[in-house]
Amino acid sequence: MLIPHDTRIALDIVVDLLNTAPERDESPDGDELGDVPSLYTFVQKYNISDVGELRAPDLKAVREVRSRFEDVFAAPDARAAAELINRLVASAGTTPQLTDHDGYDWHVHYFAPGASVAEHLAADCGMALAFMIVAGEQERLRRCEAPGCGRAFVDLSRNRSRRYCDSRTCGNRLHVAAYRARRREAAG
Repeated sequence: MLIPHDTRIALDIVVDLLNTAPERDESPDGDELGDVPSLYTFVQKYNISDVGELRAPDLKAVREVRSRFEDVFAAPDARAAAELINRLVASAGTTPQLTDHDGYDWHVHYFAPGASVAEHLAADCGMALAFMIVAGEQERLRRCEAPGCGRAFVDLSRNRSRRYCDSRTCGNRLHVAAYRARRREAAG
């Protein structure tokens, strides 16, 4: 599957944003976007352009966008995901613009000039998710199958077989546990 660099970056941002949320059974204190400085850190990590001074309302708006992305990942089918994405992108006041900045070749920004960070994320990341739906690849938007994990990821494996957010941690932990269980069963 060929994904342009800007779409790939936007998908990485969606996944990272989703994974900042506290686990469902955790307290809200586990939110990695717990304050405005953590939002600045997130914005700087991805070199999100055209973001001015961030305030508490920006943090609240980004958390709302994150929640809407969670709904897209949980959508039961492409039609439901498309409806969620359409509403998300429309609410961002999408204004496509062709640009070449920061050493990248030509690519499209979907956020309007002067957009808030939440609108920026909703527009660009929402369009990246839209491209996944258009390509018939909604099943690539996944949650880790390891017990107790549930982190988001985009399965870009050739055969769509990835099950874990990270094969070195979650995948390896489960494989080791299965191996040990087989050894115990064989010995017992």
